[in-house]
Amino acid sequence: MAELKTRLQNDLTVAMKARETVTAGALRMALTAVTNEEVSGKQARELSDDEVVKVLSREAKKRKEAAEAFDGAGRTEKAELERQELAVLEVYLPKQLDDAELASIVDKAFDAVAAQLGEAPGQKQMGQVMKAVNAEVAGRAEGGRVAAAVKAKLAG
Repeated sequence: MAELKTRLQNDLTVAMKARETVTAGALRMALTAVTNEEVSGKQARELSDDEVVKVLSREAKKRKEAAEAFDGAGRTEKAELERQELAVLEVYLPKQLDDAELASIVDKAFDAVAAQLGEAPGQKQMGQVMKAVNAEVAGRAEGGRVAAAVKAKLAG
């Protein structure tokens, strides 16, 4: 079993015993999402830690979007609950890259693709640069941030 999934299950047990309802609820939803991912497709399988992190990232993104939606609708108590659940999930996610670290990774990928092509990549080669950056970033930055950084580098 994936080490991260085991940690989630153990932390859920601790949260339930301590009667921490927000933490327990967030961990239950996270474990449900992991289980759903394991049984989706033609054959059930065991997820690796990297795959569990991807599922947790998706769940964290959902919490962030839900909090924004509740804020927009004036439901501050619901928005705060979503933010608390997001904080619980962020404990299990890798540390997010800051803008300088992301820019450095984009620069390296840009230079690598430029070396392959023999010229500076343009908008048509954005996919190649994105592929190189995403391999390096590996869940430490949201896709939208990565795409914006790559577009800015290609344009500039």
